[in-house]
Amino acid sequence: MTDPSTDGLESIQRPVAHLRAKATALLLFTLALIAGSALYLLHARGVFEPTQQLVLVADDSEGVAVGMDMTFSGFPIGRVRHIGLAPDGNVHITVDVAQRDAHWLRTSSVFTLVRGLVGGTAIKAYSGILTDPPLPDGAMRPVLRGDATAEIPQLMATARELLGNLRALTAQDSALAATAANAQALTERLQGPGGALGLLMGNERDARKVLATLERTNALLARLDGMAAKADTQVFGAQGLLPEAQAAVAQLGGLLQDTRASLRKVDAVLAEAQAVGANVRAASTDLGALRAEVEANLRKIDALLNQVNRTWPFARDPKDLELTLP
Repeated sequence: MTDPSTDGLESIQRPVAHLRAKATALLLFTLALIAGSALYLLHARGVFEPTQQLVLVADDSEGVAVGMDMTFSGFPIGRVRHIGLAPDGNVHITVDVAQRDAHWLRTSSVFTLVRGLVGGTAIKAYSGILTDPPLPDGAMRPVLRGDATAEIPQLMATARELLGNLRALTAQDSALAATAANAQALTERLQGPGGALGLLMGNERDARKVLATLERTNALLARLDGMAAKADTQVFGAQGLLPEAQAAVAQLGGLLQDTRASLRKVDAVLAEAQAVGANVRAASTDLGALRAEVEANLRKIDALLNQVNRTWPFARDPKDLELTLP
């Protein structure tokens, strides 16, 4: 019978078959996994994508590092590949922009280099008009710097000035304190016997006079209301002036109608009188013509008698002969 402990030792000491091959395979698998992960990371970072270069010109490269992103609307579209100092003393920042994102950059695009209070420096691109021509490969554009920390001293100075103004406003001898005291005195006077009226008039005596005047005015208005009611009853009531006036107007209307009828009768009489007058004028005209004819005949008879008297043996003194015409 064998000892179990002895069998365990023998199994541990027994060599593993193909140990070298298995170790080599494991090492190769690990290297392949590392290489695949690296390639995936490089592909994810856009290393294998076609790019175009953009050179940003700045006066200072503080906070800029190789490999940092250039963003557009919060999305990375490029990466800093090189930072160099130009002969003119400016800093040239070379950025690789993926061609699939290069259409966001236009000739009118603006590039900024901003350093915030918290965090590092960021390169940002802004394109206001996307219909402008696209930015060519190798273009050089200036960078506008924006340093939030540079405004901290100005903000501190402004805060100090604001605190000084607040301290001056809240001082005991300040205009605000005097205004508050005046407002308190005004409130006390408003709460006094005279109230707002006493405050406006300046003293309580004048306020009482104004109140008395208002009371008399109210009484006068009440009397005027009573008088207006009485006048309304006298004018518009059942026994008032208005019904009587309406009756008189009705009677006057009847009289006017009678007068119109009388005027029509007078018009008819006048028309008849005019007709009679026309007939009389015609008769008068005929009488005048008849009278003229009679006078003409009498003149002829008178002339004939004169001629007979002048003829012998009827001749006589003409002075004794006299013919009287009607």
